[in-house]
Amino acid sequence: MSAFPMLSALTFLPLLGGLVVMGLPLSGGQLPRRVAFGFSAAALALTLLLWIGFDSGRGGFQFEESHTWIPGMAVNYHLGVDGLGLLMVLLAAVVTPMAILASGRIESPLYHGLMLWVQAGLFGTFTALNFFHWFLFWELSLVPAFFLIRLWGGPRRTEAATQFFVYTMAGSMALLLAFLGLFLAAHTFEFSKLAELGRRGELTSLLAARLGGRGLSGDHLGLLLFAGAFLGFAVKTPILPFHTWLPMTYAEAPAGTTMLLTGAMSKMGVYGLLRILAPIFPEQMQRLATPLLWLALATILCSAGAAFAQKDLKRILAYSSINHLGYCLLGIFAVANAGGISQAPGQERAAALSGACLQMFNHGITASLLFWFAGMLEERGAGCRGLDDFGGLRKVAPVLCGLMGIALFSSLGLPGLNGFVGEFLIFKGAFPLAPWAASGSVLGLLITAVFILTLLQRVFHGPLARQWSKLPDLTLRERFAVAPVIALIFVLGLFPQILLGPLGATVQQMVRSWSSG
Repeated sequence: MSAFPMLSALTFLPLLGGLVVMGLPLSGGQLPRRVAFGFSAAALALTLLLWIGFDSGRGGFQFEESHTWIPGMAVNYHLGVDGLGLLMVLLAAVVTPMAILASGRIESPLYHGLMLWVQAGLFGTFTALNFFHWFLFWELSLVPAFFLIRLWGGPRRTEAATQFFVYTMAGSMALLLAFLGLFLAAHTFEFSKLAELGRRGELTSLLAARLGGRGLSGDHLGLLLFAGAFLGFAVKTPILPFHTWLPMTYAEAPAGTTMLLTGAMSKMGVYGLLRILAPIFPEQMQRLATPLLWLALATILCSAGAAFAQKDLKRILAYSSINHLGYCLLGIFAVANAGGISQAPGQERAAALSGACLQMFNHGITASLLFWFAGMLEERGAGCRGLDDFGGLRKVAPVLCGLMGIALFSSLGLPGLNGFVGEFLIFKGAFPLAPWAASGSVLGLLITAVFILTLLQRVFHGPLARQWSKLPDLTLRERFAVAPVIALIFVLGLFPQILLGPLGATVQQMVRSWSSG
C-alpha cells in the first residue's frame, strides 16, 4: 500500500476545488474559471505522478488504500488502480481542463464548481473497489451533471436534463438492486471477492441457497441480477435501445458539459462492463454472448445510420459517439463469446480487450475536441450549427477548419492518428472470436466515413455564404488551448505503446481470469 494516500488526495482535490470556486463572488468575471482550471491542472499533475510511479509489469492493483468504514455492512473504504483504472483516471484528468477551457463564456462560480464535482465523481468511480463506496461516486457524477444541463443548456434544456436524470437514475436503481441481491447472497461488497466467487462458479450456488425459492433457481437469480447490473451500465454507455436520452442531452448541454459527458462519463458504463459485470458474472456473459453481440452490432450500425441522417452538427457527433463506443462493446462481447472455447487464442482476446480500453481513451479525447470545435462554430455562427447553415468556411477560418478536420479524421480512424489503433486492435481480436459480428460491424466504418466526409464537404467546402464572410478564425489563445490536444492525437496515433504499456499486464490478467471463468 502507498504511504501517502495518492488516490484519496486525487479524488478529494476537485471536491475541495468545487467548494472554493462556489465561494467566489458572482461578479468575479473569469476568476471562477481560472481557479477551476488551476484545480483541474493540479489534478492532472497528480495523475501524471501516479502514471510515473505505476509499475507496468504488475497486473494487480497499485496505490491501494483500505480502511474499515461500516463493519456491520461489510463496507470498506477501498481504493486502487490497475492499468485500466489508471487509464480512465488519466482520461478524466485530461478532459476536465479541456472542458473548463471550452467554457470561457460562462462566468458562474456554480457552473465551474459543479464541473469539478463531476470530475471528483469520475475519479471516485474509477478508483473505488468496494460497491458501496463506488456507488456513492457513481451517483455523485450524476447530480452536478443534471444541474449543468438544466441551468446552462439550450432551449430544450429542461427536457434534456429530465431525460438524462430519469434514464440514468433508472439504470442506477437497477444496478443498486442487483448488488443488494449479491450482498444478501455473498455478504460482501468487495469487487475482488465477488469476482472470485463468480470465477469459481460459487455465486450461483450461494444465490440458490440464500435467495432461492418460489420457482427461482440459482441460474434464474444469476440471470436476473446480471440483467439489473447490465441495465445500469447499458444506460450509461449507452447501448441500444437504452440510448434515446443521449442525442438531446448532448445537443442541449453547453459545450464544456457535453465534453465531460462524452469524453469521460460515457466511459463509466464501458468501465463497469470490464471491471464489474464481466468478472462477477462470467457464466452469464458467456451464456448471453450472442444476444450481447447483436446489441453491439445494432449499436454500431443504427447509430452510424442515425448520424448520417442528422442535419444538426451536435446531434451528428452525439450519434457518432454512440457508434464509436459500440466498437468497445464488440471487443468485450467477442471475448465473452470465446469464454468457453479453450482453443480460442489468448493473443486475440488480449488484442480485443486492449483495443476496447484504448478506444475508450482515444474516443474520449477526440470526441471532446470535436464538441469543443462544434461549440466554437456555434458561438461564431450566432447559434447556427446545421450542416446547411454553413459552407466554404475554410476560406475565412482555415486554422479552425484544418484543426477540426484533424479531429474528424481521427474519429474516422485514419492511420497515424489516435483513433486508428484501438479500432484496429478490436477488429484484430474480434474477427477470430466472433467473425459474423466483426464482419457486420465493418459496415459501421463505411457509414462513418460517409457522414464525416459529408460534414467536411458541407461545412468547410463549397461557396461561402455572405453572412459568414467575416467569421473569425481561431484566436491565438484558442490555438494554444487546442494545440496540446492535437499533438496528443498525433503522439498516440504514432506511439500507442505509451498507453498500451501500462495496460499490458492488466489485460493479460483479465484474459486469464475470463478464460478460467
